[in-house]
Amino acid sequence: MTSDPASVDEFFAGHPDGAAVAARVLATVDALGTHTVRVTKSQVALRRRRGFAWLWRPGQYLRSEVPVVLSVALPHRDPSPRWKEVVRPSPRAWMHHLELGSPDEVDDEVRAWLRTAYDAAG
Repeated sequence: MTSDPASVDEFFAGHPDGAAVAARVLATVDALGTHTVRVTKSQVALRRRRGFAWLWRPGQYLRSEVPVVLSVALPHRDPSPRWKEVVRPSPRAWMHHLELGSPDEVDDEVRAWLRTAYDAAG
């Protein structure tokens, strides 16, 4: 991973539940291989040649008890009922939005989605 871990910590400062979920997602992606992490004012972006996953705090923008949303770019629409929303922003990607309340929700299914997105991002 190429990133400043402090910047991820700063993004989730004051939001320990979101920070714990983000740490689990980042550890999962770290195990997949080389990638970069870019932290902006609104999100934590994970990239290879293209972006493949994003973490953001919905409470930054609207009333929400959800600590973090994981957005995953997959090359196909995944039918899981776990997705909060699925949209197709381009012909080659489907954006899947998953609300995560705890690190335990980053399970085998989420890890498989991250692997697929990572592989597709080249």
